[in-house]
Amino acid sequence: MADAQQREIAEQHTAKVIGVTVAAAVGGFLFGFDSSVVNGAVDSIESNFGLGKLMTGFAVAIALLGCALGAWFAGRLADVWGRKRVMLLGSALFIISAIGTAYTQTIPDLLLWRVLGGIGIGIASVIAPAYISEIAPARYRGALASMQQLAITMGIFAALLSDAILADTAGSASNDLWWGLEAWRWMFLVGVVPAVVYGVLALLIPESPRYLVGRNRDEEAARILQTVTGENNPLDRVKEIKLTVKRESKTSIKDITGPSFGLHPLVWVGIWLAVFQQFVGINAIFYYSTTLWQSVGFSESDSFKTSVITAVINVAMTFVAILFVDRIGRRKLLLAGSVGMFIGLLMACVAFTQQIGEGENISLPDPWGVIALVGANLFVVAFAATWGPVMWVMLGEMFPNRIRGVALGVCTAVNWLANFTISMLFPPMTEAVGLGIIYGFFAFCAAASFIYVFKKVEETKGLELEDMDSVAESRLSRVTAARGTRDQA
Repeated sequence: MADAQQREIAEQHTAKVIGVTVAAAVGGFLFGFDSSVVNGAVDSIESNFGLGKLMTGFAVAIALLGCALGAWFAGRLADVWGRKRVMLLGSALFIISAIGTAYTQTIPDLLLWRVLGGIGIGIASVIAPAYISEIAPARYRGALASMQQLAITMGIFAALLSDAILADTAGSASNDLWWGLEAWRWMFLVGVVPAVVYGVLALLIPESPRYLVGRNRDEEAARILQTVTGENNPLDRVKEIKLTVKRESKTSIKDITGPSFGLHPLVWVGIWLAVFQQFVGINAIFYYSTTLWQSVGFSESDSFKTSVITAVINVAMTFVAILFVDRIGRRKLLLAGSVGMFIGLLMACVAFTQQIGEGENISLPDPWGVIALVGANLFVVAFAATWGPVMWVMLGEMFPNRIRGVALGVCTAVNWLANFTISMLFPPMTEAVGLGIIYGFFAFCAAASFIYVFKKVEETKGLELEDMDSVAESRLSRVTAARGTRDQA
């Protein structure tokens, strides 16, 4: 009887943890939705405002500069305001951006609203994984942190599906739909709905215990640890958190310096993981897939449908990561993902070199159109099951407590800057060198990511955040000692 009651209590706590995780991960849904909704509107924005390829890429990618800005300041704001209030700020920025973009009439206005939405995305990209990692028990943390990526993929799917429905209803993304607004404007306006939901849920979830401890609200933190996560000794846990929070409170950018080209070696690992996740070209698909498939001969309708199918695959395969990240481990999933991405990207690279025709009459002859589709979707399968969620899991747990906040902010900002680089250059580079060379570069980055993970990345599964200190500091000592030995030699 007692065992049955304990199991029931454990299940209740698990349900509560999952519940608050899902609520926080709605920020990831907005992240995916707002960053990908532009996919269906790219051609309409280009024609409506008379933009060239470089300026089109900039209009799409400028939101990512806002993302980098939001990511950089989100952690610091969260330490001052609390996680919940910063989530509400992100919700407000999403709402303002969605309405502003829908009614924009000039390029400066469009760029402004895109940047504001980007700041909201950047906030969500930092706050959601940080909140989840702070509230989740170690045994579930990998799976629960992957909920953030699942929410992102669902947001991408919702954006591409709504784009397709709105374009199909209007007959084209550039045609008027309702209230005198073209379909592409409605694509952005729809984002108000999930933004409002995010704000409401942010009001309902408990505050992070780590923030509460940092504000000397120990009893409240202990109560949340006991009622939500089922912590058996909440006061002892609060004492552990208090020790780490004291160290974190004095953290600045100086604390991530180290012997490896001026930075702590783990920060470089995080930076390279962030760069590789973007340089394999995932967002060339999720920001430009509709335009990409039209550029090789697909109709507008078929291009929208293909983009939606890719988004469905992205969602489905993220469940694989959730199921296996705490069983197989982070490192093995990253290595397997690099291999899968390389194969898919190489297939797409070869296929795109076979395109025929010029200007508006470019197409992929049989069987290369099918090979390009299979390769692109194999790439998405490998990415969604591994690098998509696992990189965020790693960034949320790989750093010692004393530098976690600053290091996570730096790596997330780098991720957005890498995203910006690829997103801005993709349209003009497609025109300049062709898709074959571009996808060849992506395949090279996938191969390089395998080598880097194999040599530099260590496993983090199963460790409490407080246990990361000894692991990370041990590694830093080994790196420093090895560098000293080389210098003496």
